Amino acid sequence: MKSDALGAAKVANGLTVAPCLRQNTDMTERFTGSFTQQEPIPEEAIAAAVEVMRGGRLHRYNTLAGETAQTALLEQEFAAQTGARFCVAVASGGYALGCALRAVGVQPGETVLTNAFTLAPVPGAIAGVGAVPVYVGVTEDLVIDLEDLAAKADRAEVLMLSHMRGHLCDMDRLMQICGDAGITVIEDCAHTMGAAWNGVPSGRQGAVGCFSMQTYKHVNSGEGGLLITDDEDIAARAIMLSGSYMLYERHLAAPGPEVFERVKYITPNISGRMDNLRAAILRPQLRALEAQVDRWNDRYAVVEEGLRGTPGLRLTKRPVAERFVGSSIQFLLLDWTREAVQEVLARCAARGVELKWFGGAEPAGFTSRYDSWRYAPSQPMPSTDRVLRGIVDMRLPLTFSLEDCAQIARIIRAEVSAVFQAQPPVRAD
Repeated sequence: MKSDALGAAKVANGLTVAPCLRQNTDMTERFTGSFTQQEPIPEEAIAAAVEVMRGGRLHRYNTLAGETAQTALLEQEFAAQTGARFCVAVASGGYALGCALRAVGVQPGETVLTNAFTLAPVPGAIAGVGAVPVYVGVTEDLVIDLEDLAAKADRAEVLMLSHMRGHLCDMDRLMQICGDAGITVIEDCAHTMGAAWNGVPSGRQGAVGCFSMQTYKHVNSGEGGLLITDDEDIAARAIMLSGSYMLYERHLAAPGPEVFERVKYITPNISGRMDNLRAAILRPQLRALEAQVDRWNDRYAVVEEGLRGTPGLRLTKRPVAERFVGSSIQFLLLDWTREAVQEVLARCAARGVELKWFGGAEPAGFTSRYDSWRYAPSQPMPSTDRVLRGIVDMRLPLTFSLEDCAQIARIIRAEVSAVFQAQPPVRAD
């Protein structure tokens, strides 16, 4: 464990860097793929994007008489795909979250419940509207702690529920808790596009569902967001907020003009529209989403099976009611020392496997914790801290083959086992 390669893989907070490390002579196999390489944009999407560029009308409202914008078609198609009445396409998933908060009426100074286990855009959206997050704990299965939610239900009128890393909680129970307390639910579905709970698509249980099309999500336009709702007033406010000016009639998945009459003069324009180029790229990808979900889940199953039974490693339990999308996988090194977790990360990095850790003292890259966001007050959460210290996270891009996934699982299993067997790495506290 003292090799130069392992030492080079370690950083201050225990996260790994892109593998460019010298392989140890006693390592029998090393993964050489990229954890950030996505599949190419489909040819149909490329052709549609080229057609938009040749026409020059990239702005969603820059249409000729009788012409329908790609963005309006995307909204109509995603609304139909999810079963929602209304859909608004915006510039990013984070913009969709902030837009949703404003559209449901959150005011500066108010509190909003949200997961302690999430990523920075969620508390960032809450702080961005001048509200204050109240964090709800996480369970060992990496979903929001419903007991903690029930205990804090009297502290806010809105819950921004993050389906973090694609883990769906018991949505029936969550909606019962929130319904009884009069809490409006906004679903952050950045990691659950294509997922469902008891057959209900993710984003359709709450008042609003927000999706991301950033490169590492389930469809890829670099950036982009979609907001769905059945509430006509929320939809009209979101369209006005997104920057429609008075061109809302050019939306196909929107409420009638009489609804806009109620909101158009009192809703600020906070421009964050999606453009036709991104919409053209996305439409073919959305049509292929179901097949892509199956491919992700095939890869997830291979890694999960390869890790099952590894000493000291806990896999999350996926409920039967959950149709998840395995675009990433998480496991817990629960109650391990910081040094032991860092040793696993370094050993895996030296063999080409990039793992991220939520137990680091400082945020790094995409990985951070509720107490990292110092613009939003927080109190210590011992049970949640224990879980966060153990969470190890890994992307599963579709550029990986099933054989790649099996090799990655073998490497992780070997290195976790080696560290665990050398000295059971259990925290003293």
